Amino acid sequence: MSGGRTARTSAVTVLAPAVWGSTYLITTEFLPPDRPLLASMVRALPAGLILLLITRTLPRGIWWWRAVVLGTLNIGAFFYLLFLAAYHLPGGVAALVMSVQPMVVLLLGAVLLGDAVRPAHIGACLLAAAGVAMLVLQPHAGLDGVGVVAGLLGALSMASGIVLTKKWGRPEGVGLLTFTGWQLTVGGLALLPVTLLGEGLPDHLTRANVGGFLYLGVVGALLAYVLWFRGLSRLPALAASFLSFASPLCATVLGYLFLGQGLRPLQLLGAAGVVGAVALAQPRGRQAAGPGAIGRPAPARSRVP
Repeated sequence: MSGGRTARTSAVTVLAPAVWGSTYLITTEFLPPDRPLLASMVRALPAGLILLLITRTLPRGIWWWRAVVLGTLNIGAFFYLLFLAAYHLPGGVAALVMSVQPMVVLLLGAVLLGDAVRPAHIGACLLAAAGVAMLVLQPHAGLDGVGVVAGLLGALSMASGIVLTKKWGRPEGVGLLTFTGWQLTVGGLALLPVTLLGEGLPDHLTRANVGGFLYLGVVGALLAYVLWFRGLSRLPALAASFLSFASPLCATVLGYLFLGQGLRPLQLLGAAGVVGAVALAQPRGRQAAGPGAIGRPAPARSRVP
């Protein structure tokens, strides 16, 4: 992939984590309180079913269990842990906790994909972590044990999903919408019985609740994940993972615009550090066409007709 094409792919892909950064605002301002399971299920399942109705293609052979694994890691478990962290932590702090994801991808990519760990990658991880800390930590930032653990586990879940998605690719002849639909549906179905047993359904929903759920389902899941998996198929795993730092940036900007949260000089410096880290982690030259850079269909031996 040429450098210009890689840059364009990154620019489009970053829209997905930017949208996910709005999850914290939507959760606290529009959704029913203390409903992480319901929020996760409603975000995933309708979007997945819509894509399945459009594509009318189900997994075959080995891709049944692979779809279950990817759908659980990328969608089901990640969504629940994300919303649990959002309910228990301020949006910026939750984003900070989950910013360990690229570091996990760095390690898993080296083990499972054989990706080289370059000094620039380690430097980008440290720069991004420092930038996010300056960006989101406030003098009275609330730290809740449940939220911190949920954020860390959510980062581990999505990092594992990213690396396995790169390792397995997509089965031959399966398009992006189909692949996304499988995962959203699996994640939603996994959450459905747990939601009904653990939280039940609310007695009523306000217009704000309905609007919040529609936004998360259509924009935050259906559209965002199509863009995300498209980018993940074309970018190295670590480069794609670094784009997730757009989430705390977006969360901070939305807090400034809609919640009256001020921006101090230190936060602006942190934002610059995050942008610099993302740029440092993006592939250049031969790296863009190196191992794991281009998403390919799964090898023929791993596909079952």
